[in-house]
Amino acid sequence: MNTTLLLVGCGKMGGAMLDGWLARGLDPDRVWIVEPNAETAADLASRLGVHTLAGADGLPADLKPDVVLFAVKPQVMDQAMPPYARLAGPDTVFLSIAAGRTLASFGAALGDHALVVRSMPNTPAAVGRGITVCCAGPGVTEAQRALCQSLLEAVGAVDWVEDESLIDAVTAVSGSGPAYVFLLTECLARAGARLGLPPDLAARLARATVSGAGELMHQAPDDPAVLRQNVTSPGGTTAAALAVLMDDDGLQPLMDAAVTAAERRSRELAG
Repeated sequence: MNTTLLLVGCGKMGGAMLDGWLARGLDPDRVWIVEPNAETAADLASRLGVHTLAGADGLPADLKPDVVLFAVKPQVMDQAMPPYARLAGPDTVFLSIAAGRTLASFGAALGDHALVVRSMPNTPAAVGRGITVCCAGPGVTEAQRALCQSLLEAVGAVDWVEDESLIDAVTAVSGSGPAYVFLLTECLARAGARLGLPPDLAARLARATVSGAGELMHQAPDDPAVLRQNVTSPGGTTAAALAVLMDDDGLQPLMDAAVTAAERRSRELAG
């Protein structure tokens, strides 16, 4: 990986990506990180051998990164982007993982000639099992798309959409989705405790069941519906539970309402 990379922000998501890139052979000497937290920056420099700076004004004047990756929180993007406008050009692609920031907002901050890829990852990227969906702005070349995909694949699967408006639905399904699964685990544990199980045992059962089922779904080639049918005996205990969850007012309409609310909020954040 002979890529020169500028990473703006190195929190949990940025740090997970950085670990993945270095594990894949990216030369630390070609990595520049803007990280205002002095302790974090010093640790990265000493432990990994990357270049760290407190702000964009410290970047070498002749630095021409192949990729500038914004990994800062959406609420500070308006302040974070403008100092990097001088790097915009045909050989540099800006890659964003910030929720709710449109391609148009990047154009306004970086200039209409900036080449931008908007992406939406999710938190399982921290363990290399994330999924990211991207949308490329005008002018981004196939080689730059491939480079962004390669970088994002360091923390999981990658897909692309051509219609940027679909990123809001992606945010609602996969971006926010891990929280839905965590809530399911909490609810399952509480239900077990209400049946008399010790709360700590109920919590362990729920956690192991959800994570184990997820791993089975990850490894098995079958559709989730087939996996569900495989563990459902006619007239058995699972069938009794599914009759409740799959009723007309069961899980599906609740999930529809939840995902719709998340998509609506994503659109609102995008302005």
